[in-house]
Amino acid sequence: MKQIITPLTVEQVQSLHAGDQVLLSGVIYTARDAAHKRLVALVEKGEALPFDVQDQVIYYVGPTPAKPGQVFGSGGPTTAGRMDAYAPTLMQLGLRGMIGKGYRQPVVKEAIQKYQCVYFGAIGGAGAYISQCVESSEVIAFEDLGPEAIRRLVVKDLPLTVIIDSQGNDLYEIGRKQYLKEHSDANS
Repeated sequence: MKQIITPLTVEQVQSLHAGDQVLLSGVIYTARDAAHKRLVALVEKGEALPFDVQDQVIYYVGPTPAKPGQVFGSGGPTTAGRMDAYAPTLMQLGLRGMIGKGYRQPVVKEAIQKYQCVYFGAIGGAGAYISQCVESSEVIAFEDLGPEAIRRLVVKDLPLTVIIDSQGNDLYEIGRKQYLKEHSDANS
């Protein structure tokens, strides 16, 4: 298990490999598709973003409202493919990491390699557990989006798996090939 602290450096990202288990601590930001659409629109207009994406990590999540005494509601990962149209633009600006679940399109994988980023997977269905890793949460932009507003989180030991590393290795593809090989060998 690797301990990683944000902001992410290129060196940290290059040290990660598909399949690595990571405990992430530090500042991360939340944003889903509606927020991504607005961020990219700001970029296209030449306007400033609500936070500097350089070396940052965005968690694709829209948490439930926090219960009394909680910092953050249940927050399981959103399907990452919903952000695929926007992610390369943010990576070009220096975004270093993304957290979600599910496959990414080839254009995103190419951008991950080109801009030396990493795509982490969080456990779907573990939103209540994940929320326990959030030490603070503050809405910083697009409050009108409710759960999909951009939040600045401070997390401690958020458990993640490297799905796509900076070399383009994809754990979903690696796992599928390994499974097929093992089962074709067993049937031989």
